[in-house]
Amino acid sequence: MQTRLVHWRSPLAATLILVVAIVTASFYVTGRINNMEEQSSFDRLAEEAEEFASSWEHRMDSDREQLELIAAAIGGYMEPDSDDVERYLGNYEGSGSFSRLELLLPGDVIVEPGGEEKDASGYLSFEEEAGHGAHISDRQTDIDGDGYVVRHYVPIVRGGETVAMLCGVIDLTALNRELPYMPYGGEAAVYVIDGATGDFLIDTWHNEMGNIWAIGSREMAEGYDDGQLRRGLVDGESNYVVFVSNTTREYLYFYYAPLSINEWRVALSVPEALVFSGTREIRSLLNVLLIVEGALFLAYMLYFVRYVRRETGEKQRQLDALSYIYDVEKLLFNAHEHRENVPDALEVIARMLPAKRVAFTMINADGPDSGYLWEEGGETPLGTALLKSAGKLAGCFEHGRTEISLHSAQEVHELLPGAPDGMADLAAIPVEDADGVILGVLSAGGLKKRAGCAAMLKGVGFSFAKLCGNARTYRAMQRQGERDTLTGLYNRNRYEIDLPRLAGECSVGLGCVFVDANGLHELNNASGHEAGDGMLRAVAKELRARFGAQYAYRVGGDEFIAFVTDGYEAFLTVQSRAMVSSLEDSGYYASAGTAWAAAPVGDVEELVKTAEGRMYAAKREFYRDPAHDRRAR
Repeated sequence: MQTRLVHWRSPLAATLILVVAIVTASFYVTGRINNMEEQSSFDRLAEEAEEFASSWEHRMDSDREQLELIAAAIGGYMEPDSDDVERYLGNYEGSGSFSRLELLLPGDVIVEPGGEEKDASGYLSFEEEAGHGAHISDRQTDIDGDGYVVRHYVPIVRGGETVAMLCGVIDLTALNRELPYMPYGGEAAVYVIDGATGDFLIDTWHNEMGNIWAIGSREMAEGYDDGQLRRGLVDGESNYVVFVSNTTREYLYFYYAPLSINEWRVALSVPEALVFSGTREIRSLLNVLLIVEGALFLAYMLYFVRYVRRETGEKQRQLDALSYIYDVEKLLFNAHEHRENVPDALEVIARMLPAKRVAFTMINADGPDSGYLWEEGGETPLGTALLKSAGKLAGCFEHGRTEISLHSAQEVHELLPGAPDGMADLAAIPVEDADGVILGVLSAGGLKKRAGCAAMLKGVGFSFAKLCGNARTYRAMQRQGERDTLTGLYNRNRYEIDLPRLAGECSVGLGCVFVDANGLHELNNASGHEAGDGMLRAVAKELRARFGAQYAYRVGGDEFIAFVTDGYEAFLTVQSRAMVSSLEDSGYYASAGTAWAAAPVGDVEELVKTAEGRMYAAKREFYRDPAHDRRAR
């Protein structure tokens, strides 16, 4: 007994030292976590404000994109003072953030959606607003004097001149009730303030459009002053102040940050209890953790004192298992190219368990599943049944099971009703990627021990997951032949694959754009192929920007095709003209033809031929110009 006490004296002393060190570290870490949580509370306040600012700016950007599309349609097809425009404006009433759309015409006349014209002299100036281009106004009283609005302007251009200003009117009272993002789940007060004037554009606390400077000074917390707030709002800084609410008499944490629109600022005010709600909970949890930790350490010490023996057999079995795992990893390293290694790896697993049969099925998302089996003495109906059970087992794993360990024929038949009578045990695990997606199923049967087999299978699961990942990567590299390396668009191979299924991808209509680069041969001869490559990349870039990359192809040396699913014919026409014009501004020339068919689309190839014919007509028109005549080159 004395010998045993001497034997354990050193480990016991080391354990006591370790316990003291861990307890000390726990108190230190607890204090650090408390401070970090307080800082995290401040960080969240800033993040919520930044998130609101981002959502607000995104909404304004979306509104501008919508206005620009409407302005382009009006500028391209309608007279600004026509009845068509009045009806067109009415179609977009209430869309986006706008309560209505208006036109501001030369002479300071406003045209409303119903066709009513109003004299805006002294209220709005066409010349001044047109001079600003696309912009957003600051807060102003509506033309009828009823409430505050913000006006979002986009010019309508025809023949290179601004003929009207399209105006989206944003009712600030309505916008105050429909914010794009609600910080703190709607428990924070949200403000948008004009830093130049102090006017509120949004104020969910007072629910009125006042002025922050008119409110007067506030009772500030220690370390903060009202001047700091004023300077920060005027200068466009990001910071926070703490002041006492005149309504609730509790501290409000007020964070402000600049917006990218005009001189606007976004701000949040949050009660102290809400800001630090998580911190208080963390403090309570940390205190509980320290108490539980102390109790656990005491229990551990009592267990350690009673601990007198540990055999080395389990350690040896673990070492053997590591050796088996290493052998499996070596065999599967390049098994995505040498699939004959997979059965060899399954044989190693059979020795590790031990088991009479081991199966692996790789679930391929883009093709048929791949199955592999190793069975002692050659394949039998039991091995075939084990291999075919992968689909059923995968369904079990998809419903939450992490492993399967069955030790009787009855259990096996309950899970696999069609299993052979001799199938009296089963161990299986899912092979998953880092995101938990099931890539395959690894299973074993004919087990010589009842417990621990599923755990041992998990030891090699990572190697099989790497095999599945490598196999998918290998297949992906084989599919790289579908890309045009010069432009990054899909090539003709992918075009031929996609063409038969395009008709089923649209519910409104299908549009086709056929583009040909004019003068590529002459440019190659005059300036070299590098210049020609630059021209092709420029055409591809415009095609991708105007019509997206999902169905954009380079189908020949200087020929390109793009499809637009569920786009309208007017969109195709406007975008193709804009593309040709943009290329011409860059010093390149191209001819484009478009065709559109309403759903259900019949013959897609006929649609392509129609677009191609119109492209060639445009090309002939291009070369009728003596300046573009090929014979002059």
